[in-house]
Amino acid sequence: MNPPNSLEVWLRGPLPDVPPLLQPVAHALVQAREEIDSALTDFPAAGLWRRPAGAASVGFHLQHLTGVLDRLLTYARAEALTPAQLAALAAEGTSPHPDCTAAELGQAFAAQVERVLAQLRATDEATLTEGRGVGRAQVPSTVLGLLVHAAEHTMRHLGQLLVTARIVAQEPR
Repeated sequence: MNPPNSLEVWLRGPLPDVPPLLQPVAHALVQAREEIDSALTDFPAAGLWRRPAGAASVGFHLQHLTGVLDRLLTYARAEALTPAQLAALAAEGTSPHPDCTAAELGQAFAAQVERVLAQLRATDEATLTEGRGVGRAQVPSTVLGLLVHAAEHTMRHLGQLLVTARIVAQEPR
């Protein structure tokens, strides 16, 4: 959900210091951050790990959104994943501690978006077509391919998260 009386991020104009070719990526990520913040205000803690009809939980989506951005931006920098990143990937979908809240996971996502924006600001547009390997198999991609996938993957999971959150919030407690 968009904040009341505001335009979607992409209609508000360019984000400061983000290269023109990367504006759509930045806009999508800022939009996702805003929608998650709005949708999860007062989200019931008991619903964070519920999986209605076997769908992925809101908690999973929040962890996955944060983690996949971290991993894709690591590949865009031509770096390998660290053991900590692999451990975080393996833990997606499980509560990091008993009192974990949607707000906590939402804040982690917001912080990751800030790290991505910083990387976008530092990205030279001349590097966008440079090749990059993805994963252990080093599947070929490019810097631009990884950044665009980060945006579209985020929006795909955002949609799933919003629907699941709405369903869980309506369930009897």
